[in-house]
Parts: sequence; C-alpha cells; structure tokens
Amino acid sequence: MPKPRETAVYTHGHHESVLRSHTWRTAANSAAYLLGSLKPDMRVLDIGCGPGTITADLAELVPEGHVTGVDRAPGVLERARATAAERGLANVDFAVADVHALDFPDDTFCVVHAHQVLQHVGDPVRALREMRRVTKPGGYVAVRDADYAAMTWYPASPGLDAWLDLYHRVSRANGGEPDAGRRLRSWALTAGFPADAVTATSATWTFATPAERAWWSGLWADRTLASAYAERATGGGHATEEELRAVSAAWREWGEREDGWFGVLHGEILCRKQA
Repeated sequence: MPKPRETAVYTHGHHESVLRSHTWRTAANSAAYLLGSLKPDMRVLDIGCGPGTITADLAELVPEGHVTGVDRAPGVLERARATAAERGLANVDFAVADVHALDFPDDTFCVVHAHQVLQHVGDPVRALREMRRVTKPGGYVAVRDADYAAMTWYPASPGLDAWLDLYHRVSRANGGEPDAGRRLRSWALTAGFPADAVTATSATWTFATPAERAWWSGLWADRTLASAYAERATGGGHATEEELRAVSAAWREWGEREDGWFGVLHGEILCRKQA
C-alpha cells in the first residue's frame, strides 16, 4: 500500500523574512504549555522543526533523553544542525520526514511535538493519527497553531484587512487551513483521542513596543513582496504585484504607529496517549 502524501503546499517557504520569524521562536515563547510535562530522560520528536531553535531548547530540557527534529524541506535542516552545533548539543539529530507518513516504529517517542504545522498540511486528522502512532502509551502529542482570523490589531488598517483576506485565500488554495488554532481540539477528537485525554489551551504573541512593531511589521512587509507566499499570491491569481506592494506598505505604516498593537492567538492541545 503506498504511503499517504501531503496534498498541501507550505505557503511561506523559507525566505529570509520567514526564517527571521522562525529563528525567534523558543520553547518558552512557543511551547510553554508543554514544558511542565517534560522529564529529563524523555525521547522527543519535533515535527516541522524548521531552523531548529525550539528543537534545541527541547534538547536542553531533556539532557538525559534525545530529540529528533524532522522537516519536509532538506535545506532548512542544515540551518537546524548548525543551531544544535553552535549550542554544543549532542542529544539531537535531524531528518527529512512527512508528518502523514512518519518513518518511525509504533510507540517510539515520549512526546511528539508540532508547532505551526497542522495549518499547512493536507490532512491534519491523518497527521494527528500518525503522531499518536509513534507516541508511547502514556506519552503526549503536543500541537500549537496560530489562528489567523483571530489575529487582531490597532489601529484599524484597510491594508491589513486586505492582507488577512489575501492570506486566507492563498493558504486555502494551497490546501491548508489558516484558522487551525480553533480546530485543534476537534481534529484531535476526530483522530480518535478521547475527550478526557485532550487538554486544550490558548496563548498569544503580542507586538507593541517600537522594536516589536518594527520586527513584526518588517518581516511581513518583506514576506509579502519577496517570499514563496508572494509568488503563490501572484502566480495563483490572488493578487497583483501592485496589490502586494500596497499590503507591504500598509504593514510598514502600521509598524511606525506609536499606538500600534498586534495580537496573535494560538490554539494548543496536549493529548495523552492512553496505555
């Protein structure tokens, strides 16, 4: 029987403006809901690890255990290996993998973690079933995803309204679900986790200081013009280059507002695999 294949396309790609965001992520700011469940000797699988900053943090938190980071993009794994090497970590390795068909035996890992992954996959329920398969009984599947429709900002900006509408259209045309955060618990239940085995929480990123606004608005302004997302927006007929330039300018204008504020809501699930 052939292995299932992902039908979605990773909307963002790995342009510098994307990695600027990914390398900012840490276990503390992106996986706090999981950290209390970690033990020093655990074996952890980090799916969609990207440049490996969260992966490296997890490896430091399980010094007597081991972390495997996997991603579908071989190129970004070189960045992840460099991150681990720079931090002198010996208990981490990296490999190419598809969350829909993980090349690991049943009951391998104590924790299977995925940050900002299920919003980009073709079949999130199948992905969760596969994550559960490779988790040991008594272990955890931990997932966190943003919810774009729940993102909010001040002051009002027609340009950012246009950005959000465009992002929804591009992401869904690529086979993903940008409002994944609110759906995680439902997907977990559909995947077969009992309701009492799923703990659902939420958390936010907030960008309000001048430095935070400049960083967040700058990476989105650049991503709108120069990333794989920009290519898919124009190539798919969702926006013209002129419209992208207008959205990019709106991001920079918002970032310069002294009273600017942006909130990013994330849904989180911590699912216990029953023995």
